[in-house]
Amino acid sequence: MSGDSKTGKSFMTHYLESLALVERLHRLLLDVIKDEFERVGVIEINPVQALLVFNIGDNEVTAGELKSRGYYQGSNVSYNLKKLVGMGYMHHERCRADRRSVRVRLTDKGQHIRGLVNDLFEGHAAALQSEGVLQGTGVEDINAALRRMEQYWGKQIRFIY
Repeated sequence: MSGDSKTGKSFMTHYLESLALVERLHRLLLDVIKDEFERVGVIEINPVQALLVFNIGDNEVTAGELKSRGYYQGSNVSYNLKKLVGMGYMHHERCRADRRSVRVRLTDKGQHIRGLVNDLFEGHAAALQSEGVLQGTGVEDINAALRRMEQYWGKQIRFIY
């Protein structure tokens, strides 16, 4: 392992730190959504379901499309979609072309949740920028690096099969 001349840390150490940060950031995001929902009195829907609603937006999608578009990862996507339909946040309808597939879209109740999450994210974006935590090029650089990691990991998975 070669060291970094500035910090003495190896690339592997930095890479592992990045992995831990990505995981912690995701967990913190879920906690931030949970706290916001508690603040506004939304207790029926959990943060994972709220992100799912946010990412569906105005689209009509299947569970498979959510995964393939990168909106949602996880083995419990079908479970959460079923729960959201049952709670009235989504409409569902069998796909005409493939009767095995179910398409979902947000109800007005789901659009309300989407709006809450969107408002939360807009507030974060404004505060991060105004407080100097992240500026335009800084967040663009982070996104570019994360996209490169995503592409690299995607290639690794494809090589397995």
